[in-house]
Amino acid sequence: MIFHRGGAEARRKNITLPNHQYFTLSREQDCAILQLVSADGTNKLSSARIAALHGAIQELQTATESGSLKALVLTGNDKFFSVGADLNEISRLTAPEAFEFSRRGQALMNAIDHFPAPVIAVIRGYCMGGSMDLALACDYRVAAPNAVFGHRGTTLGLITGWGGTQRLPRLIGQARALQMFLLAEMVKADEALRIGLVDKIAEDPIHAAMLYAHGNSYTVET
Repeated sequence: MIFHRGGAEARRKNITLPNHQYFTLSREQDCAILQLVSADGTNKLSSARIAALHGAIQELQTATESGSLKALVLTGNDKFFSVGADLNEISRLTAPEAFEFSRRGQALMNAIDHFPAPVIAVIRGYCMGGSMDLALACDYRVAAPNAVFGHRGTTLGLITGWGGTQRLPRLIGQARALQMFLLAEMVKADEALRIGLVDKIAEDPIHAAMLYAHGNSYTVET
């Protein structure tokens, strides 16, 4: 199903939480929109970005518990949700540092997983590796037609340590998840919808996420 474009952009307002070099925060009605940003546009999940995101999630949790926020939307730009972990950074880690890096990533994913309000991932463009773990930790996933998903670590002799090996099989089944992991398969939006990796495909996925968050009905075309 494909959603028709809505007028979400005109209704967005800045949220009072501070923006950061790794993301921006805005607000539409009672929903927070956290958008990943980076100089090169790829939104790599470096150690510093993970720490910043974890801090933001904790602040947003406080706002949610006070009743001022009802939902959280996580997104990237039109070409990249995120390419995942920074491989240049990973290549320099010692074994203890790699273990700690994995734990920090898991802590972020768990904070999103246990967030006290619905968390909706809006995926446009590439959602790769660790960023797929980020999307999997959310309650719902809305994809643009150009979304592409993949866990391609096996091509480099790597496997995710941020919970994707557990969450993906629960969502799409063990056999299909193993296929994605072991074959480093790239999955486009229509196939992601078919196998249950995403909940909706939307021409304006942020607007669709807003409707989702407020329980409104959709205008759809099949």
